Amino acid sequence: MEYTAKTGKSMIAAEAFASLNRTVGIAPLRPPEFSGDDPLLPTPFCVAGAAAAALGLGASAADEIWQCRSGTRQDIGVDLSAAASSLLSFALLRLDGNPVPRPAESNVTVGIYCAGDGHHIHLHGGFPHLERGTLELLGAQNTPESLAAAVAKWNAFELEDALAGRNLCGAVVRTAEEWRTSPQGRALADAPPIKLVRIGDAPPLRLADSATPLDGIRTLDLTRVLAGPSAGRTLASYGADVLGIRAPGLPTIALFDLDTGLGKRSAFLDLAKANDAQTMRALVRDAHVFIDSYRPGALAKLGFSPQALAELSPGIVHVAICCYGSEGPWANRRGWEQLAQSATGIAVEQGAFTAKRYGEDAVPKLVPAAACDYITGYLAAAGAIAALLRRIREGGSWRVEVSLCATAQWLQSLARSEPGRIPENWNPAAGLDGYFQSCETTRGRLVHLAPVVRMSKTPPVWRMPPPEQGADQPRWQI
Repeated sequence: MEYTAKTGKSMIAAEAFASLNRTVGIAPLRPPEFSGDDPLLPTPFCVAGAAAAALGLGASAADEIWQCRSGTRQDIGVDLSAAASSLLSFALLRLDGNPVPRPAESNVTVGIYCAGDGHHIHLHGGFPHLERGTLELLGAQNTPESLAAAVAKWNAFELEDALAGRNLCGAVVRTAEEWRTSPQGRALADAPPIKLVRIGDAPPLRLADSATPLDGIRTLDLTRVLAGPSAGRTLASYGADVLGIRAPGLPTIALFDLDTGLGKRSAFLDLAKANDAQTMRALVRDAHVFIDSYRPGALAKLGFSPQALAELSPGIVHVAICCYGSEGPWANRRGWEQLAQSATGIAVEQGAFTAKRYGEDAVPKLVPAAACDYITGYLAAAGAIAALLRRIREGGSWRVEVSLCATAQWLQSLARSEPGRIPENWNPAAGLDGYFQSCETTRGRLVHLAPVVRMSKTPPVWRMPPPEQGADQPRWQI
């Protein structure tokens, strides 16, 4: 098998993989074989190559751990077409033969509107309380026409701040230059796609022989929609015991729970309650990985800061996932995939690309995939596995930081696709019959995209169907 991929159609993925490998500070990992072509999606951004590189980094680091446990290596491959399709895996779900509805398609508070100063702003009322709050702030009815008229009365930047002031969601559609010169853009200017830092001392991790790379790795997944759960799902595919923890009553999106719940268990704990917090501390003491996608500092207020976690479980890997980064004036703002694309300049460039191609007026558009969400999840998982590998080699407790906006900046830093090679349309299910699997769930038979990484001796697999939220007890299986 050829592992270099220095030239030809997979070059972007190979170069992006090498760059990520340097970022996480591991002696050069053997790269996967990257196969297939990019571009695949109608976008100038090489999202397939970026997704393949992020997935490949996690797979190669997992293989290093497996070599430590088994003494043998294996072949690894990532097909760019499958990696690209994984960026829309939620859209490929079939439940009893039928597509699962997408809630955002009927939610008019999720979309791009033009403000009175000529700038566009992306609103995001993705949860019921955000939808209500957005309509109340704007004094609008729940129709596109009413929202458009209400937004047109505002200055876009003032509306952005007003939304944030009420803990609602929205972002002005900026050019890449406007983002770079904004206070938050400057705060995130030097942020790598994965930040990996040692936060404490601990002896090296010793793992027994195993049939999978991450067997026995206990992972707490405190995340919702969509990047964070994708990270936990990725770790589960390599054999980790992943326990999702969520407070009862928190809003969620059933479609995404089906997609990203594969391979996991789910329990309810309210960390604001003393007994539940004590149960969580007991879980942390035996955990290896803790994934947190709440706003920076939110769990620290409940006693679960990275430092507190490292004291409870020396050697733990704390994975922090957010929209805008952990520093800067926007660090505590709520965010979504669409807002990261809008704020950082991706939506402007995608809109210009579409307008030029079809001779239309240039208006902001989103990349036709949840690229920032899923790729951020893959980067988070790769960072977690890299941190585990570093713990095996040198000990220590570790913190991994990723964000949707850092991922967006990384996508923009990669070479663009050649305009003449970009396809008009894309069918994410085409040619991927061998990548689909099915399982029985409490809601019916689910057909889903399987893990797209290929490993010759420990093929990634999700061993459990997505659970009903809160269906399991908050305890470890092993």
